[in-house]
Amino acid sequence: MAIKITDECINCGACEPECPNNAIYEGSDDWRFADGTRLSGKVILPDGTEIDANEAQEPLSDDIYFIVPNKCTECQGFHDEPQCQAVCPVDCCVDDPDHRESEDVLLIRQAFLHNE
Repeated sequence: MAIKITDECINCGACEPECPNNAIYEGSDDWRFADGTRLSGKVILPDGTEIDANEAQEPLSDDIYFIVPNKCTECQGFHDEPQCQAVCPVDCCVDDPDHRESEDVLLIRQAFLHNE
């Protein structure tokens, strides 16, 4: 499953540079699929959705850091554990029950985001 940031977030920003997928953004920041990935231009996501990877997307939160579920791989393919959880000083990076995914799905996403 993807990770989410709860409203206990103190906006310290420790998690953002640790994410190998650039899936973490500061509250109210626009985000792009292209940020920190190999994606560019028109692409079809693993779920079949066609998007422009360079197009700015609406922030998922205006107040606190947020994680884009379609970019989160729980650090599969990079680390043994989610790095945002490892560095969060207030333990607000938690499993997101609304985005449950198998290890296989997370590894497919990691390959999609980073491999050619």
